[in-house]
Amino acid sequence: MTIKRSPWTGMVPVADTALAVTDTGGGVPVIYLNGHAGVQRQWRRVLAELGTQWRHITYDMRGRGKSKRSADYSFETNIRDVDAVLAARGVARAVVVGWSYGAFVAAHWASRNPARTVGAVLVEGAQPYDWFDESMEPGMRKIWKRIWWPMQLLRPFGMAPRMTGDQLADSNIEVGKIARERDLGPVLDSITVPARYVVASGESFGSQGGHEQVRASLPAVTARNPNIQISAKVASNHGSILRKDYRAIAEAAREIAALDHEGP
Repeated sequence: MTIKRSPWTGMVPVADTALAVTDTGGGVPVIYLNGHAGVQRQWRRVLAELGTQWRHITYDMRGRGKSKRSADYSFETNIRDVDAVLAARGVARAVVVGWSYGAFVAAHWASRNPARTVGAVLVEGAQPYDWFDESMEPGMRKIWKRIWWPMQLLRPFGMAPRMTGDQLADSNIEVGKIARERDLGPVLDSITVPARYVVASGESFGSQGGHEQVRASLPAVTARNPNIQISAKVASNHGSILRKDYRAIAEAAREIAALDHEGP
């Protein structure tokens, strides 16, 4: 039975910051985890596709969207913030859906909290691949500093991070290390709840086939862990998947919920 609830939007205090959170709908709780520089409104098509019979919890990560700045933007902090948001909204178990950076957070959170996880949907992220090495770090810092200025034009609309170029680079470099096979592989192997990948097939501008090389790591992941499957491989690219293939993401969430026998 779906319990009707009043929509809630507000700020959730966490350590030295506060997170902008929205909680709508009723039924199976789903928490959505954004991309590296993403904001919660990018999930709106997925939410509309699933409808009001699901309970949708979206939020902006620290320093993104409408959330406040912080002194700590580390990956571990983003994992702890999932706990804080769910606790603030009184949710005991949820489906975790993450895109890009958020998929890494979702995979780690699901692996550490099986009793609290209905399942995980990993959208174009959490794919183990050694794409980063330390020689790339100076170039990555230069790129983030270069694109930081144009990004500021989007700040009045809540679409640009409040982080500095160095902070954005630090976060991107950190997830490059977390993505390494020797680090991410054991995390994925330890997931004991249903997990579904939704994978793009298109290449983003300038990627030069890099995304498809990363995606090629997934058959080994699913072969080692029967809890993890590829739900769909869609036509969009990494950046457009939430906009163009939201139906496939919603369907993966339905697959997860159909396997749950405990209830919210």
